[in-house]
Amino acid sequence: MIRHTVVFRLKHAKDSEAEQGFLAEALVLAEIPGVERFEQLRQVSRKNDYDFGFSMEFADEAAYAGYNDHPVHVAFVRDRWIPEVESFLEIDYVPLTGA
Repeated sequence: MIRHTVVFRLKHAKDSEAEQGFLAEALVLAEIPGVERFEQLRQVSRKNDYDFGFSMEFADEAAYAGYNDHPVHVAFVRDRWIPEVESFLEIDYVPLTGA
């Protein structure tokens, strides 16, 4: 299992229509084959300056690669993510064995 996470800050004003539009459009990512447990999250820690997070899981490396190369993901990154995200940090996890 691979858990793919990203925290980010948008270029849009908080609670704006543009912010809500971005988040609504991002829901298309959950429809990509192989995506499991997709979540949109509001980041609340005062220890960083990100506002949102996405989290999703993949059964294996092949499912994750399929997501990354899927035309819907590629289009979302090109058309929404790159122009609208100001800053982000992506972290992918796999479970520790025996932990």
